[in-house]
Amino acid sequence: MENAYQYFNRDVSWLSFNYRVLMEAENSSLPIYERIKFLSIYSSNMEEFYEIRVAEHRGVIMKKNYTEESSAEAEATLAEITCEVNRQQQEYQRIYRLVIADLERQGIFLYQDSHPEPFHEAFVRDFFNEEVFPFLAPVIIQKDDIRTFIRDRRLYLVIRMMKKRRKENPEENFTYHYALMKIPYSKVPRFIELPCHEGKHYIMFIDDIIRANLSSVFPGYDIDSCYNIKISRDADIYLDDETSSSIVENIRKKLKKRKIGALSRFMYDMAMPQDFLDFLCNAFSIGKEDLVMGGRYNNLQDLAKLPNPRGKELEQQVPAPMRISYLDEMGSMIRAVKKQDVFLHFPYQSFDYLIRLLMEAAFDPTVEEIKITQYRVAENSAVINTLVSAAQNGKQVTVFVELKARFDEENNMSTAERMKQAGIRIIYSIPGLKVHAKVAVILRKDTESGRKRKDIAYLSTGNFNEKTARIYSDMALLTCNPEIVEDINKVFDVLEEKITSPHFSHLLVARFNMVPELERMIEREITHVRQGRKGRIILKMNGLHDTHMIDCLYRASECGVEIDLIVRGICCLVPNQPYSRNIRITRIVDMFLEHSRVWYFYNDGVEDLYLASADWMRRNLNRRIETAFPILDASIKRTVIDILHIQLQDNVKACWIDEHLNNVFKQQEGIEPVRSQMAIYNYLKEKDS
Repeated sequence: MENAYQYFNRDVSWLSFNYRVLMEAENSSLPIYERIKFLSIYSSNMEEFYEIRVAEHRGVIMKKNYTEESSAEAEATLAEITCEVNRQQQEYQRIYRLVIADLERQGIFLYQDSHPEPFHEAFVRDFFNEEVFPFLAPVIIQKDDIRTFIRDRRLYLVIRMMKKRRKENPEENFTYHYALMKIPYSKVPRFIELPCHEGKHYIMFIDDIIRANLSSVFPGYDIDSCYNIKISRDADIYLDDETSSSIVENIRKKLKKRKIGALSRFMYDMAMPQDFLDFLCNAFSIGKEDLVMGGRYNNLQDLAKLPNPRGKELEQQVPAPMRISYLDEMGSMIRAVKKQDVFLHFPYQSFDYLIRLLMEAAFDPTVEEIKITQYRVAENSAVINTLVSAAQNGKQVTVFVELKARFDEENNMSTAERMKQAGIRIIYSIPGLKVHAKVAVILRKDTESGRKRKDIAYLSTGNFNEKTARIYSDMALLTCNPEIVEDINKVFDVLEEKITSPHFSHLLVARFNMVPELERMIEREITHVRQGRKGRIILKMNGLHDTHMIDCLYRASECGVEIDLIVRGICCLVPNQPYSRNIRITRIVDMFLEHSRVWYFYNDGVEDLYLASADWMRRNLNRRIETAFPILDASIKRTVIDILHIQLQDNVKACWIDEHLNNVFKQQEGIEPVRSQMAIYNYLKEKDS
């Protein structure tokens, strides 16, 4: 029997999320530099989307990638993506112009589509001659130009020009000549602050400073026109014969090839004449399917670096991470966790408490061993520094390093090498799998009397990364519960290849018991409804793609279970259908990136609650080691459930996702506004007071 259920296309769903990011840039109630930040985030997200997702579909068509998708399906998906992206690019340009106009109202002028004013001409000319010109290396483009390689993530100007006509023959025929010139992004900033004039601040794109001086770059030519282009290339790393012994070297080799990957996007100024575009396509063998419209300025993720001459008054004032009075009063993190389970919610509360715990463990004579997973860590990581200190103080330290964390491969390899030199035992990636679990365990020596000391477990929804912990919303648990500690030790036994079929008492671990337990808990809610009782599920995650799990939710909805989903990104479940009439989907985009995964099952009033590292994506549930951990402490459970309900009440930054993938704001007249991220901060602050 054919499945009547429907699902959104994964990539089109993601584009809906990224459009929601763009909507924040249009929100005039936000500080202007917060809106500029969202323009930057949108562009950065789109860059990675083309480097990974679009490149994967291109690989299917070119028979380079072998997935479940057929070539015909890949072509259809790419056509749908291109249509939606072109629509969004036009919206982006419209919103960008609104933001620039609002920036001018604040007395800050970012030159647009124009040469500098007379009072800036000398500065721009001198800056160009002294700071820019020495780094320019233009090349003439030939037809079918196979000599010139265009780098990804780089900005280029393409120039059309004619040789100056000789005075003795002014009627001679002219021929267009074309040149390509990389903007020297590593030598000069993207934005240059110009001298103030009459109390107003002026900023100029380096692109326009070059444009204004093109005649001195090509003295023998008359400049016809100049446009901005950029390309994206396949940046994913495909490991064919992946073995434990060769994975490091394989990744090193693949990283070298990332910069020369297959083309996945050619972005051009939509104002470029068609014949100019045709010439470039012929010269660089660019197909129509690779074309994506852009504006005069591309690589606008650089807007994150736009100078702010007015300071914090034009920026979003993010509340400082809170201190936790209980932990500060206890002084010792180890003593505090021995006494009771500790809940941490970043960035509302300080990530410093984890650093303090690890540093304390590094010097505590009762600590024998520390084990931890590493997926993405900060550069010059404080977490790594504490582990190095622990090893240098004679502790056994074991770190599982996931080398296949996309775009963090080099950082992970370099930090792994540093840790090895400090005497830390490093375990590298498991062939065919990614380890995405965020867990650590601190193992302590028994007392002289033979009494077992309490070991400490740390479990989180986010990475051991103090930098992202300031902008990513994540939850963590510190506990001495011996059964949870034992479960984490079993996870490390799996990573160390000591066991292959573990039994877990409390943890849900992907590829072992996670999916069966989720199925069981959903089925339990269905049973309760059939028995005339309440069935209720709340699921918060970053992505929902696995069709099997979606089918479980559809079936629960059909049986009358009330389901609320809080999904930031990809969501392939289609709401407002007969089989999903009891399912509502909320998306929240605000100053912090919603990153925590929380799974709530009413269970006839018992209320089972899990925090997890895993989204309900096919890859997370089937091709990764992920952990979900129960919240057993009644007080912490109440706190997390209250936070979920605050998010469901959000009517300022929350949208419904409808059956057409539209982001429909929940705002309603006459209802008190609830901005959940601020409400959560105030809730936690009041709870601690």
